[in-house]
Amino acid sequence: MSDNPSELLDIRGLTITLPEGADRDHAVRNLDLSIRPGECVCLVGESGSGKSITAQALLDMLPRGLKKAAGEIIFEGAPLPAGDPAAMRRLRGDRIGLIFQEPAATLDPVMTVGRQIEEMLLVHGMRSARARRARALDMITAVRLADPERIHKSYPHQLSGGQAQRIAIAMALALKPALLIADEPTTALDVTTQAEILALIRDLQEEFQAGLLFITHDLSVVADIADRVMVMREGEIVETGSRDAIFEAPRHPYTIRLLESLPKPGAQSSAEHETSVVLEARDIAITYHQRDGLFADRAIEAVRGVSLSLKRGETHGLVGQSGSGKSSLVRGILQLEPLTGGTVILDGTDIGQFVTGMPRAMRKRIQLVQQDPFSALNPRQKAGWSVAEGALIHGATKRQAADRARQMLSLVGLPEQAFDRFPHEFSGGQRQRLCIARALVVEPEILVADEAISALDVSIQAQILALFAALQEKLGFAMLFVTHDLRVAASICDEVTVMYRGEAVEQGPASKVLVTPAHDYTRTLLNAVPDRAGRATSSLSRAGQIAATGGDSI
Repeated sequence: MSDNPSELLDIRGLTITLPEGADRDHAVRNLDLSIRPGECVCLVGESGSGKSITAQALLDMLPRGLKKAAGEIIFEGAPLPAGDPAAMRRLRGDRIGLIFQEPAATLDPVMTVGRQIEEMLLVHGMRSARARRARALDMITAVRLADPERIHKSYPHQLSGGQAQRIAIAMALALKPALLIADEPTTALDVTTQAEILALIRDLQEEFQAGLLFITHDLSVVADIADRVMVMREGEIVETGSRDAIFEAPRHPYTIRLLESLPKPGAQSSAEHETSVVLEARDIAITYHQRDGLFADRAIEAVRGVSLSLKRGETHGLVGQSGSGKSSLVRGILQLEPLTGGTVILDGTDIGQFVTGMPRAMRKRIQLVQQDPFSALNPRQKAGWSVAEGALIHGATKRQAADRARQMLSLVGLPEQAFDRFPHEFSGGQRQRLCIARALVVEPEILVADEAISALDVSIQAQILALFAALQEKLGFAMLFVTHDLRVAASICDEVTVMYRGEAVEQGPASKVLVTPAHDYTRTLLNAVPDRAGRATSSLSRAGQIAATGGDSI
């Protein structure tokens, strides 16, 4: 039994070993962690620090090869019944709820979300179909989704990312668990949706008086939601304290490094850029057609009359929420999506004139770095040849392409041995470096980075941003940088276009748009960026605070 009956969860000396041959002998070592009812404890650290393994140990769901070597887990005053599958099934969902990072991967694509909530209720003993339906609708309402009846009948693919995450929260809280585990639940969401989800989790946690273990690598999220913070590195807790203590007076060098890794506005290169325009998009319009019924066709205007220009050597940021039209605009510029209207001028040439798309020689001049480095690389091809592929396509010999690939791997900070490794042998940050090297191997004039760092840890984000800046200064390419994170936009962009519902609502120098925004939507985005204490401020004072402190208040 727990020595402290007020503790909902009490972990003492937890040690989890890794299989032989791993880069260290333990996933978690000598971890102590406690949570009281109604308290939010944030577990913070980079990928591989042991955060998710800790959560999996609480659920008795450790991956094969990992073993609990020492320690005890006390939940609600009694030892966790690890090793008893039936007892753990009763706990999961009923007394311990879990919100996963990616709702699209956890929701069944062939079952309506309402039915999925009801199925969980049935598994945990709610026999009445009427009661299950009523409870499901109540939870859909509780997570603040409009038109619960429609949502109840919807499939996951018919929901936005934020809506799907709300359904995941509804499922986690449907049985009013005592402990809620949220494992990176806002990583892939844009800044305003993230703010809404964080507020929702906090409000519902307080309403249900559940303890909350919130796992994240994003310190701005920690500032917004935590009561206590535990910083984890290589399986060990290196610092713990209240939210204010961690942000205002961090003691451990690793915590200080994480805080310093937050993007800092005003970090753009001070070098003067060439003034010639390399890319110009004029009045771009893109309309999608969706089947509505058997014969009807519904037109959806994804982009309406957007214009922007990109100068040599500069970075132009495309900012907005999910669904604002950023990626559609980029696909239109890259000629991967047919334009309904407008023109794209690449170095004086209208590239829309080509019936079969851009000629290969012209496509070489504009290259893309995708959001997800995991799916962008062929898992069966060695990294060096993935990088060399572009050079081969554009006429280089095998030896020339290999030499060029090795040069690019060195330029992006990867060792010589990386050439002969497969993608799964690299970390997420290293894989993104591979994608950057692959895009730059053909020496493009324009690099398009579409949410290229959104899924990375904050310290890895800082490394990739610094790499972009260094490569741009060395190679002189222009960059179109797509992001939903205003901190990142402020740290790297010279010019910014803010998109909302398919339109460019504000445009201009980043130093102006992100400090003295003219449009209400831009102010809303700025308001959604939490300060270090998690307090909301007006957009104008918040932007001024960012500019004045060089990012230290983020």
